[in-house]
Amino acid sequence: MARMARVLVVTVAHPPGDARILHREIAALCEHGHHVTYAAPFEAFGCIPPREPRTKNVPRSEGNLLRRIPAVLAACRLVLRERAKQDVILVHDPELLPALAAARLPSRWPRPVAVWDVHEDVPAQVAMLPLPGALRWAVAGLIHGTELVAEHAFELLLAETAYQGRFRRRHPVVPNSVRLRPGGPWPAEDQPRVVYIGSLTWARGAQELIEIAAALPGVTVELIGNAKADVEDAIRAAAARLPNLHYRGFVPNDLALARLPGALAGLSLLHDEPNYQHSQPTKVMEYMAHAVPSITTPNAASRELVESTDSGLVVAFGDVGAVIESIRCLDADRGERERLAANAYSAAAAHDWNRDGHEFVELLEQWADRARKSSRSP
Repeated sequence: MARMARVLVVTVAHPPGDARILHREIAALCEHGHHVTYAAPFEAFGCIPPREPRTKNVPRSEGNLLRRIPAVLAACRLVLRERAKQDVILVHDPELLPALAAARLPSRWPRPVAVWDVHEDVPAQVAMLPLPGALRWAVAGLIHGTELVAEHAFELLLAETAYQGRFRRRHPVVPNSVRLRPGGPWPAEDQPRVVYIGSLTWARGAQELIEIAAALPGVTVELIGNAKADVEDAIRAAAARLPNLHYRGFVPNDLALARLPGALAGLSLLHDEPNYQHSQPTKVMEYMAHAVPSITTPNAASRELVESTDSGLVVAFGDVGAVIESIRCLDADRGERERLAANAYSAAAAHDWNRDGHEFVELLEQWADRARKSSRSP
């Protein structure tokens, strides 16, 4: 058995309850007996820290570059205080690369392994910002150059195989797979209900979700996730006039996923944006693992997953009418809905975090062991 490792996990941008960070990676490390310290913006997100693992509060990084600097500096100070106690420092935000550099500064103590978990396409996100074209692409190019420097200084984990193209070297992939919920598949409830789980933005289909609820008064439309201020205002206003539109806001991942079994369908209505074109469809895989058919727009990875497993329906970008018709068809033909649900549940076993999480832990153990041996070398 590998020696127990001490791992510091840091995020300043993600919600503390982020599914990949807390419910997959940290949970896997704790299940394998490793000692984890989790630093996240608990206070800024209004979250109560979990009883386990050990936690540290840090400021939240949001807004423009200047507004992010205090959070980054606070994370750097935390890493400098903690690095002598840790075997691995694992960060989840590109702005925390300076903190990883701080972890690798010369010290009389063995230096921890510095790991960046890449689970966002930041250059593509920048390409979506409302900036002048030349400036937008210049910033994206600068970030890409920073990524190339980082891959030579630190260990990298990639959430998606498609991210390999952003780097010159090959890096291990730890996919955003999900845990198969035991006991399924489950039939749809008598009262038709469709669910959306995830961040709520205009580019992720928030307007379409409101229009669906307005067009289908007999179908409950349940929205679970964080929303930006302008989006949240619009959703709350719609929910005030539409009794079938239920906005839950942020819900811890395990409780959010518990709302899936029995839903008529799960919705994934991403727009045709560069950042989404090849993104691994975690949302769709969560629906599959809970025996819920998906209704998705045709981003390449989502289309491939749904069509190859025959586990849902694909609609054109922005075609609200097609989504509404798909929901009506699933409600009218419950036998077809149950067939798609069974296919989804069966296929979800191929994307099971119980296996991928074990491989993730083994990888960090190997890096930690290698660092220990290197520190003992003359």
